[in-house]
Amino acid sequence: MSSWSDYIPQVLKFEKRLGEDKKAVTAIDEYNKMYSHGSESEQDRTLRESEKGKDMVSDFYNLVSDFYEWGWAQSFHFAVIQKGEPFEASLQRYEYMLPYRLGVERGQHLIDLGCGIGGPLRNIARFARCKVTGVTISKYQVERGNELNKQLNLEDTCNIVHGDFLNLPFEDETFDGAYTIEATCHTMEKTKVYSEAYRVIKPGCCFAGYEWCVTDKYDPQNKEHREAKFAVEVGNGLPDTATFDQVIQSLKEAGFEVLEYYDASKYSELPWYYPLKAGFSVKGFRHTRVGHYFTHITVTTLEKLGIVPKGSAEVSRMLVKAAQDLVRAGELGIYIPMFFFLARKPEKPSTQS
Repeated sequence: MSSWSDYIPQVLKFEKRLGEDKKAVTAIDEYNKMYSHGSESEQDRTLRESEKGKDMVSDFYNLVSDFYEWGWAQSFHFAVIQKGEPFEASLQRYEYMLPYRLGVERGQHLIDLGCGIGGPLRNIARFARCKVTGVTISKYQVERGNELNKQLNLEDTCNIVHGDFLNLPFEDETFDGAYTIEATCHTMEKTKVYSEAYRVIKPGCCFAGYEWCVTDKYDPQNKEHREAKFAVEVGNGLPDTATFDQVIQSLKEAGFEVLEYYDASKYSELPWYYPLKAGFSVKGFRHTRVGHYFTHITVTTLEKLGIVPKGSAEVSRMLVKAAQDLVRAGELGIYIPMFFFLARKPEKPSTQS
């Protein structure tokens, strides 16, 4: 989507899609209840980690996926950004790093944990000339992602299935590698999700990913830090946020040999949250601050006119605030969406005497 003439039709498209979900308003209300008692509520945090919490994540992406696709890209993630490069180029380089570090060979089969509508898996399949199967808990994302796979004639190499990455619907040792891009942030059961990645990849193969984490600057005793962290979680459907050490320890507990890890934001010439903070830009209008407000005003007006269903403007408002809260946490230096890790599943011991 690149021209101004496409803008309003796309807004109508994703709002009509939202309208097909008769639970839209109910889903928003249920979502908000899971964060209603504030950042200190263990009750809410436990609820977000329950089966009901999984339903919340599914509903969240059923509601916001079209907003993300229009307002950001088909790849629902951040990136290391170099000065002067197109936004799309930074997203692709961020993705291409994964098959490169995984050591993928032509024709091999990868799994993408929490694949969204498949933007990254399509780019990776074409770049590495491999096959990629994605898993998402959102049924709408399965439908939309496979529709895009078909449109691009990538059905032989790209496929998206409905499933829970805490209980993957695949046999042991099926894949030649696994990756996740800012998706396993939706669970604090890190050892469990990493164990599933360990189970479904072959011995000697690797697992790589980017995690949302609080940095070493985060001080849980600092009220401003706690509020900023919680605001990010509310706006992005997160139960809580892991530390660097929790991610690494969980990988080890899952059985992996951790080969490398680092804060990828340190390699970005511009702040990771720069696209959310940027001012007016015709070329990248959709994901700028001005673009967010223009989208919200348009959606609000259409809802008042009865053209789009009730609840549309609330979803839009939530995402505008989510962008603001990510910028705030980023500027405080307490939050990143790109803690990179690379881990290997050990080879099986030789049975030869």
